[in-house]
Amino acid sequence: MKNKLKQKQNQRITRITDSTLVVGADIAKKTHVARAVDFRGIELGKDCVFHNDQQGLTKLTTWMKELGQAHSKTDIVFGIEPTGHYWFPLAAYLQAQGIQIVVVNPHHVTKSKELEDNSQTKSDYKDAKVIADLIRNGKYSEPKLPTKEYADLRILMNLREKVSASLSQVKGRIGNWFDRFFPEYSSVFKDWDGKASLMTMRAFPLPSDIVSKGAREVLAHWKTEVKRGVGIKRAEKLVAAAATSIGLIEGSAAARIELSTLLEQFELFSEQLEGIMKEVMQILENIPGTEHMLSVPGVGLVTVAGFLAEVGDLSNYNHGQQIIRLAGLNLKENSSGKRKGNTGISKRGRSRLRALLFRAVMPMVAKNEAFKALHKYYTNRSQNPLKKKQSLIALCGKLIRVLHTLGTKQRVYNADEMLGPVRQSQMQLEAA
Repeated sequence: MKNKLKQKQNQRITRITDSTLVVGADIAKKTHVARAVDFRGIELGKDCVFHNDQQGLTKLTTWMKELGQAHSKTDIVFGIEPTGHYWFPLAAYLQAQGIQIVVVNPHHVTKSKELEDNSQTKSDYKDAKVIADLIRNGKYSEPKLPTKEYADLRILMNLREKVSASLSQVKGRIGNWFDRFFPEYSSVFKDWDGKASLMTMRAFPLPSDIVSKGAREVLAHWKTEVKRGVGIKRAEKLVAAAATSIGLIEGSAAARIELSTLLEQFELFSEQLEGIMKEVMQILENIPGTEHMLSVPGVGLVTVAGFLAEVGDLSNYNHGQQIIRLAGLNLKENSSGKRKGNTGISKRGRSRLRALLFRAVMPMVAKNEAFKALHKYYTNRSQNPLKKKQSLIALCGKLIRVLHTLGTKQRVYNADEMLGPVRQSQMQLEAA
């Protein structure tokens, strides 16, 4: 692994030659600052301050091309520190102009600022030069911006996450409403989002409304839409709970409005979530290898869609380790001299991808036989046993390799291939 990283670092350094114009830019919401250096770090020309619009981007490209011609530079490498979402239009514009875009790690920019002028000073002008110096030293990476169906997939899955968060908030607020005005409701309807329960909440929101209607009228209302699953016993139980409810009585008019508003929000977000997933399913049908990734027991549509949304086209990766580094699941170590520090994951990557994989692996160690066996093997092996959470992180990396292999080679999941190390260990124990 160290040799691979060293080789990649050398490739990045040799990419910057005498004919390369290295441009570093500090990105803001409206106004950006760019500075240029050569491969030795000598600054070329003056800085360029440009706005985040068509005129500003045209000014930037003209400045870079004129500077390249003046100093005999035939190649341009444009680097930025990815700050939020402001750099996306700029990157797309420059890529369309045939200019290579690279990004530097914000941690590197922060920790190397004082090397520029031995000062804690921070400014857009200074940051642009620091970024350019990091690029010429090979401390950059090449972003893989999603295109075509992968761009649509990323937008939709990010939107799904936001809508899901809003839906969870609304569910919590409805639970809060019941705690105040009808605490006994859960004894009648275990899940308040069932069809009969929602009908009750719309027609008879408060306990006093239920008592005034009576069991027969409540049941008659249910039967207009629900034919099975509810009967007179459920209606009588609801009326009895309402009659002895300790819920608040004051503010009943506003309470009805509050619950009605929350139910409208609940229905809206539920419909939006369903519509988003329909679009996601249509997109996945056009991506090769999707059905093979879904053949893994315990891996569902949301996991595959979220994985592809964060990673993009799997053909851009030669091996799964590249995706592991993208997720920030690669190991870090803190050792010095005779001291051997503990290892952990770097977390220098996509946090959404890490969270997605961890949420997927958690149920897989209980339901997927291969992952269950690997988890048991990792935590109980005689040499270097892992803690449970360490094992789950290791299995996240394993899941990445499995999905990458199935998606690129378009093969159906085979559990026997995963259990190789487990069976080898068992054979060694039996032989001993």
